[in-house]
Amino acid sequence: MNNPFLINGYEGPKYFCDRKAETASILRELSNGNNLALIAPRRMGKSGLIQHCFGQSFIKKNYYTFYIDVYATRSLQEFVFRLSREIVQRLKPFGTKVVQGFWNCVKSLQAGISFSPMGEPSFNLQLGEIAHCESTLEEIFSYLSSASRPCIVAIDEFQQIANYSDKNVEALLRTYVQKYPQIKFIFAGSQRHLLSQMFTSPSRPFYQSVSLMNLDCLNVAKYATFAKSLFEAAGKSLGDGVVEKVFEIAHNVTWYVQKLMNTIFAQIQPGESCSVADVSEALDYVLGTLDFSYRELMFRIPDKQREVLIAIAKEGRAEAVTSGTFLKKYHLNSASTVQSALRGLLERDYVTQEQGCYYVYDQFLMYWLQREY
Repeated sequence: MNNPFLINGYEGPKYFCDRKAETASILRELSNGNNLALIAPRRMGKSGLIQHCFGQSFIKKNYYTFYIDVYATRSLQEFVFRLSREIVQRLKPFGTKVVQGFWNCVKSLQAGISFSPMGEPSFNLQLGEIAHCESTLEEIFSYLSSASRPCIVAIDEFQQIANYSDKNVEALLRTYVQKYPQIKFIFAGSQRHLLSQMFTSPSRPFYQSVSLMNLDCLNVAKYATFAKSLFEAAGKSLGDGVVEKVFEIAHNVTWYVQKLMNTIFAQIQPGESCSVADVSEALDYVLGTLDFSYRELMFRIPDKQREVLIAIAKEGRAEAVTSGTFLKKYHLNSASTVQSALRGLLERDYVTQEQGCYYVYDQFLMYWLQREY
């Protein structure tokens, strides 16, 4: 591997930093028959942690594991499509007989799963071919509950199901979770307030049905040790204070840390040492590569939303955004205008809210806006 600081995917424990306590907690919950809700801001490393847990020898030897990200889904039909496709793909390495078992159980999908003369399975299903979502989902969970190994299903950005056009999806999924306790679930998500409502509100179907786990940022000292070892393995060195500066710029969010470290690693040649000054150069480089897409993005955002987005970016972490002080400071028209713009920015995930504080979701966009405006 040329660059060990991964931006996407999971390539094994060598390129995965720490999370030992979190991994142990997840494995303990699953092996003791509990479902889990894993909550953390987006890009903090939830999916990587889930894949890391699935890669542990105990899980690999004893379970079938499935992971779907439903962030971009808008309906139960899309949910069923992604889950069925993931099951076929994950079962392939276990042989034709295992996939055939799924094919035999899920009769409503049989037309979309074919086998070559050599027995190689292929998923050819089109989204529109899923006509009866609830019955298909029933067949899928029935299969998972009786498979030759116990199954773990991880659903990332789980809060998205509350926005589906279909009615009562939460209640439907909760019914299947109760009906098939042999299947273990990890419900992961990034919108803390929505997930908390789903699992802690007595009026919601998933009330008190899972163990809750919050994923915090990585330990800086442990990440520094991890990063230095990867630099040294490539004949490079990492100077004091570099990792701390990266974490400061990234606001401790894992993906931004990795992106900056990936860039720094690429800029430093074997035999050279990285200094704190190189961190600023790396940020400049990243922002330069994103300049065109950010300009296009700002062109498409409505004027009022753009004004509020810029104001929040300049503030960094913005509180009391409808106060007279905030409006005057950033020359915004009125509190009602700001509230309307915020709704649009939140819906489109340009801005995130946490405990009354607003900030630009994309950290690099925030820095770009601070420089441009």
